[in-house]
Amino acid sequence: MASKDKIARDAQKAYWEGVLSRRLKVLGESGFEPEQILKDPSIKMMRAELRKVGARLRAIEKKERKIEEMAKIKAEKLSVAKEKKTKKAKPADETQTVSKRQQKIEKKLEKKQGKKQEKEVNKG
Repeated sequence: MASKDKIARDAQKAYWEGVLSRRLKVLGESGFEPEQILKDPSIKMMRAELRKVGARLRAIEKKERKIEEMAKIKAEKLSVAKEKKTKKAKPADETQTVSKRQQKIEKKLEKKQGKKQEKEVNKG
């Protein structure tokens, strides 16, 4: 039953607590004194199992907290990086409202018009 899953460990804990409570009830009804009940080998074994399960649950919780913390740190870094990128972006120039492709087309048209005017001037 060596599982790293928290759900499985919770089930183990519930199982051992149930077994321990039944054993304590049986020993209590049999007339044993509290000192004798504590010295019972089966009670010691069950409590040891509960300690093992509890230790593993604490380790699992610690690992989950660390994962959450790392995810939070990563999210903060990403948000800071995005903010820096937006701050570093150059302001849009008003002359850049026309795309580069459109600018090239306009230059070609200007050259054509300039050549037409030269031909008209040369003819006239």
